[in-house]
Amino acid sequence: MFACSVPAYLLIRRATIVGMPLAIQNLACFLVPLLLYIPLATYSRTPLTVTAYQLIILIMSAVLFSYLGAKFSLLSMQYAPNPGYSLVISKSYVVFTTLFAIIFFHATLSFQAAIGVAFIVAFSAIIMIDPKKKQSSHTRSIWLPLTMATFFCWGMLAVASKYLLDIGVPIYTRLIYILAIVSILIFVDMKKERVTITRMSLQQWVLFVAIGVLFTGFNYFMQLGYQVAPNIGYINAVNAASIAFVTVGATILFHDEFNIRKFVGVIGVIAGLVLLVL
Repeated sequence: MFACSVPAYLLIRRATIVGMPLAIQNLACFLVPLLLYIPLATYSRTPLTVTAYQLIILIMSAVLFSYLGAKFSLLSMQYAPNPGYSLVISKSYVVFTTLFAIIFFHATLSFQAAIGVAFIVAFSAIIMIDPKKKQSSHTRSIWLPLTMATFFCWGMLAVASKYLLDIGVPIYTRLIYILAIVSILIFVDMKKERVTITRMSLQQWVLFVAIGVLFTGFNYFMQLGYQVAPNIGYINAVNAASIAFVTVGATILFHDEFNIRKFVGVIGVIAGLVLLVL
C-alpha cells in the first residue's frame, strides 16, 4: 500500500502542474481501478452479489464517507487559514480508528505501536504546517467544521471497510461497488463543471492511467491490510506516514522547499514507522 501511495501522490502533483482538472484527477483514482477490478474479480470468481443490508452499508461508505469526505477535505483546505491545519486534523483520524478498533473489533494495541502512531501524527503535523505561510484570503470560519467532517468521514470509511470484510463482503466486491458509485458522482460533478475527459493531452492521459493503476494497488493492499492487521489504525498510520516520503520526493522531483523543520518531521515519521512495524 505504501509503495503505491507515494508515487501516486507524486504523480497527482505532476498532474496538477500540467493542468489536469481536479475532477479528472479524482476520476483517475476511482474509474481506472474499477475497470481493472472487474476482470480481476471475474478471474478470481469473486461473488459480486450482496444482501440488502450489505448494499446499504456500501452505499453509505461510497456517498457519505468516500465521496463527501473528499469534498469536505478539499473545501476545508481551501477555507483554512493554512491548508496544513486542515490536513493535520483530518489525518489524525488514525487515532480515532485505532481506538475504535480496540473497542468494537477487539483489536490489539501494543505500547510500542501506540508510540509509533503518536510519532507519525505529531511529526506529520510538523511537516504539513508551515508557520511562515501567509493566511489565505479565502479564509472562512467554516473550515473547522468541514475539517471535523472530513475527520469522521475518513475514520468511518476505514471502520466500514473493516466491518464489511467481517460480515463477508470480499475485497473486490466492496471496491467495485464503492468505486462505481463514486465514479458516477464524479461524472455528475464533471458535467456540472463542464469538464470533459476528451480534451486531455497525451501526457495527461499517461498520468491519468498511471495514477489509476497505482491507486488500484493502493486500494487493494489497504483492504488486505484491514483484513490481516492486528488493528486497522496501523494501516491508517502507515498511510498517513506517506506524507513524509511524498515531501522528500516532491523536493527531488519538483524542487519544493525542504528545510530543517521538514527534515525533523521526516525523521520523526520514519522513527514512528519503525516503532509501528517492528
